[in-house]
Amino acid sequence: MTGGHRNIVWLCEGPTGAVVAKSTRRSEDQIRWLTPLHAAARAAGFQVPPLRPGPDGQLVQHGWTAEPLVTGRAATAADMRALAPQIHAFHRLCPQLPQRPGFASLRDLLTRTRSGDTDLSTLPTDVLARLRTAWAAAAFGPTQAIHGDLGPGNVILTPTGPCLIDWDEARIDLAFLDLTFSADVPAPMTAAHLAWEIASCWQAEPDHARHLLATFASQATPQR
Repeated sequence: MTGGHRNIVWLCEGPTGAVVAKSTRRSEDQIRWLTPLHAAARAAGFQVPPLRPGPDGQLVQHGWTAEPLVTGRAATAADMRALAPQIHAFHRLCPQLPQRPGFASLRDLLTRTRSGDTDLSTLPTDVLARLRTAWAAAAFGPTQAIHGDLGPGNVILTPTGPCLIDWDEARIDLAFLDLTFSADVPAPMTAAHLAWEIASCWQAEPDHARHLLATFASQATPQR
C-alpha cells in the first residue's frame, strides 16, 4: 500500500476480512503502551483500528503488526479544524502515564539525543542548535500523552466517524504538538513543531527533512 513513508505496508487477506500489515521498529512494550491512548481516543469519538495479536498473544510478530483495513477519505485542512474539539477531548481523557519506553519529550531533548527512532546526534551541530532554540521557546507547561503525528494524513474520515491511524510517534509531550493542523497556535509553537518534524525525518526521510529545514530557515529569517 502507498502512504507509508517510514514503514512497509501491505494489504492482506485475513480469515475475517482485509488486514493491514505494517512493518514496525517498535517493541512489544512500546506497542502495549498505546492501549490506554487508544481507549481515550475511542471515548472521544474517534475510531482506532484494534491491533490483532498473533497466536502467542503478542501484538508484534517478527517486526510486523496487523490491524483491520479502514476505508474512507483522508482528512483535509478544513476537516482537521472541525475535529479540534474531539482532539481536545482526547487529550482530556488520556490518563496520566509514564513516558513511553525509549521516547522523550521536546523538553527532554534540550539535553538528551534520543526519542524513538530520532537520533539528534546525526544532525549537524548548527542545525541541532537552531532546533533546540525553537524547542526551548515553546517547551513550557505540562506534558501529557499525545498522538504525536496528528495531521491530515493520519485521519481517515469514514461513514461512521473519523479514524486515527499511525500511532508510531505517540509519547508524553506538549499537547500543542497535536494541534498545529487543527487550531491556530502561537508562532513559537508552530516553529517548535516544524523543528521536531525536521529532527524526526532527518534519518528516515532526509530529502523531506532538508525541504522542511529550508522552510524553517525562511521563517526564522527577518523579512526586509
